[in-house]
Amino acid sequence: MNIKRTLLEPLSFPGLTLNNRVVMAPMSRRRSEKGIPGRSTAIYYGQRAGAGLIIAENTAVTPNGIGYLHTPGIYNDLQKTGWKRVTDEVHAKGGRIFIQLVHAGRIGHPENNEDGAPLVAPSAVKASGEIRTLHNGHLPIPEPLALSTADTGAMIEAHIKAAENAIEAGFDGVEIHGAHGFLPEQFLHPLSNRRTDRYGGNIANRSRFLLEIMEGVVAAIGKERTGIRLSPFATINDLPAYREEKETHQYLTDALRELDILYIHLSSQPVDGKPSINQEYIKEIRNRFHNLLIVAGGYTRESAEKMLRSGLADLIAFGRSFIANPDLVERFRHNTPLAAGDTSTYYQGGDCGYIDYPAIYDAAQADARP
Repeated sequence: MNIKRTLLEPLSFPGLTLNNRVVMAPMSRRRSEKGIPGRSTAIYYGQRAGAGLIIAENTAVTPNGIGYLHTPGIYNDLQKTGWKRVTDEVHAKGGRIFIQLVHAGRIGHPENNEDGAPLVAPSAVKASGEIRTLHNGHLPIPEPLALSTADTGAMIEAHIKAAENAIEAGFDGVEIHGAHGFLPEQFLHPLSNRRTDRYGGNIANRSRFLLEIMEGVVAAIGKERTGIRLSPFATINDLPAYREEKETHQYLTDALRELDILYIHLSSQPVDGKPSINQEYIKEIRNRFHNLLIVAGGYTRESAEKMLRSGLADLIAFGRSFIANPDLVERFRHNTPLAAGDTSTYYQGGDCGYIDYPAIYDAAQADARP
């Protein structure tokens, strides 16, 4: 199949109209003290409003699910006010913006959670590795507390409430982070989920947590405002490959099709030098899911155009290339070489390496394009 579809072509879909098919992928920049996005965050996203769609960075839904130091939240009024500045700035520049909602589960440290709240997870299974904290540098990730059945229900409600908060803060929609080894994927994975209640055991039970989140969010804010990110086969955050992984994601995809959500966002990560999600799997998802499909995973302009022409994806997400190239879409338009980012400031720092990357093409030039 060869479809005449390009990155710079607008997208019109029920509930969503975009100026182009370039998505700014959610990237944790970790600059929100006390979980509150500051004024520089509004500048940062406003600079990148040329993207057809921005998906704002992973944002905590509860005080005990923050994970990484200075991750933003959207569970209190100060955080909502901070995010409202962001959405106002993006909309003023003609952009569209969703937010990625996350609970980090067993990944993190109590020092990074509000009031030192302990980590929680489907089961008391410790993740390996260390995590950066404010006062004590890098510390080992501790063993989490296992969520009770009632507490699991509360975590589902927290995601739904966060989605409602996001709409109140002006976001055009939300993306549930079901990827990268965080709480929803911890429920999916048999290594981290050793439960014997309705949320553990077989594929349907292990998928229940994530699907009940999706059902609740759809009911609260509408299916046309609801997406999900998934990362099958990625082995991130101490979750190895498992025997039923493909079958689990097939089950999930079919259930998401029935919910009729706006999009699935597939995050491919390098595993032994190869993408974790191959083209054959993307074909399968395309056949199972009939709404929008976003793919992410080290795409260049050329490989993104090829993917769009294949008809396998509707939108292509770019991550790190947006950090040093706030005018990425216009650079694509003019075939301009891309700037390299400063990796030392990707996950920490102030405005340096955040809002000080220069744009070659300004908003006026973009608006005046033929």
